[in-house]
Amino acid sequence: MHLSVSACQSILFTTLLLLAGCSVTPSEDFIPITVKNAAQAKAWELQGKIAIRTSQDKFSTNLYWLHQPAANDLRLTTVLGTTVLTLKTHQGMATLKVDGKTYRDSNAQDLLTGISGWPIPLDSLPLWITGQIGSNDEIVSVNPDGTIKQLISHDPQANWSVNFLRWQHQSGALVPQLLTIEREEVQIKIQSSQWTAVESRTK
Repeated sequence: MHLSVSACQSILFTTLLLLAGCSVTPSEDFIPITVKNAAQAKAWELQGKIAIRTSQDKFSTNLYWLHQPAANDLRLTTVLGTTVLTLKTHQGMATLKVDGKTYRDSNAQDLLTGISGWPIPLDSLPLWITGQIGSNDEIVSVNPDGTIKQLISHDPQANWSVNFLRWQHQSGALVPQLLTIEREEVQIKIQSSQWTAVESRTK
């Protein structure tokens, strides 16, 4: 997919630099559940903050993420709780809405990178956020309690280094509270204020 969006990128970066503050109300379509470990949660909600730093940009904003096996709803919000960016995936299609415009692509990671310029590893984040590893990940070190301290994720462009700085008990499971994801001139920091295992009310 080829996008000519330099103007949109400029507006997006300017807007995100102003973001900070409160959380997003969890979806009313789901109810919280208790699990023994994060892998048992087929769906979950995350509320927290994300900070991204590259050689050209730097910002921090609120993050809301509803993750399901075949769908995702990721939102960035302002201090007043107003959503300024949404990224949704459903049935193999990704939809990004920002600054009143809508963009679509079959690959969510390519779509976000094409619009924003941020090489965020969206495909791997659901695993790392819950303290799990993927097929390309190699654990480098662990904490005394057995939780992961650092892993390397092998990527054709450049490997990602993921550091799990703090862990917390949420919904009965031990999940990361603070982690950093780095490679070359990119650093992503995610801080979770609330991770909730959920299931659909219509189950």
